[in-house]
Amino acid sequence: MQPERTAGQAGFTLLEVLVVMMIIGLLAAFVAPSVFHRLDESRRVAAQNQIAIFGTALENYRLDVGQFPTTEQGLPALLEPPSVPPAAEHWNGPYLEKKVPLDPWGHAYVYRCPGDHNPRSYDLYSYGKDGREGGTGPDADVVNW
Repeated sequence: MQPERTAGQAGFTLLEVLVVMMIIGLLAAFVAPSVFHRLDESRRVAAQNQIAIFGTALENYRLDVGQFPTTEQGLPALLEPPSVPPAAEHWNGPYLEKKVPLDPWGHAYVYRCPGDHNPRSYDLYSYGKDGREGGTGPDADVVNW
């Protein structure tokens, strides 16, 4: 039999605290995988959106200059005018409002022009979560082709 609690002894018993912790643990075990899956998916969508924004900026660059930036010029050519003609004469940028960000996993985007997959334009992609070519799931590459 438990002793009666007085007004100054309010609180929870060890058993009550353990039961609440067990319930919270079970809820976390069911909810956490869903939340982490959503986090990976949101990063993938963010990378796709950034690639689309770069695509628009690259197309505007091409319309002004007459060609896409070379692989050597890369995405920074969208922010700073090239130093070699004819691109320097027709550059009307900057074509992006801010500096080129890293992908959502903290890696640089890969830009190649002409592209291996798009030989008449460019390849632009992120290597995904693992930062390496290929992969599946969250490690899969996010590409523009």
